[in-house]
Amino acid sequence: MQKRLIFIGAGIVLALLVVVVTTALLTPESTNPAADNAVLFVQDVLTGNDAEALSLLAPAPAAWVAENCPGGVPSGCIAPTIPDDWGRFERAVFRRGALVGSAWNMDIIGFYEAGVGSTGVCAHTRMEQDASGAWLVAEYAGFIHCGDPASRLMATNPDTPNRVPAASP
Repeated sequence: MQKRLIFIGAGIVLALLVVVVTTALLTPESTNPAADNAVLFVQDVLTGNDAEALSLLAPAPAAWVAENCPGGVPSGCIAPTIPDDWGRFERAVFRRGALVGSAWNMDIIGFYEAGVGSTGVCAHTRMEQDASGAWLVAEYAGFIHCGDPASRLMATNPDTPNRVPAASP
C-alpha cells in the first residue's frame, strides 16, 4: 500500500513538473524573443520611433511601408488613425501568441491614458525568424481600438485595417 502511494505521489509530482515546463516553453512573453520584438515594434510605431520600428521589419513589409506610408515609415500610416482624445501613449504589452508553423502570430495591446481612464489599441504581428535567427515582423495589422469588431482574430480577419503588407485585391 505504501509503495502504491509513493508511485501515485511521484506521478502527481511528475505531471505537475510537465505542466510547469510545458507552460514555460509555450509562454512567448517569458521565453520567446519573438514576443519581445513584437512588443517593441508596436511600442516603436506608437511612439513614432520609426528607425527602431523599421529595424524590426522583414524586407517585404519594409518595402511596402516605404512605398505606401507617408514619410516611408510605419507611424506615417498608423499615427493618423489614433484619435487625439485617447491621450498620451503609455506602454505596449503582450496579449497572446500562437505558434503557426515556424512563425508566431502575436497580439499586442498598446495603452493610452486620457484623464482618469485608459484606452487600448490592439495590434497583430506575425513574427518570423530571418537567416541570422532574428525575429522580425513579417506582417502587421490592426492598431485599432480593442473594442472594434475588426480587432478579433486579426491574423486572419479580412476586416482588420492597416494590414501590411496589404493583401492583394
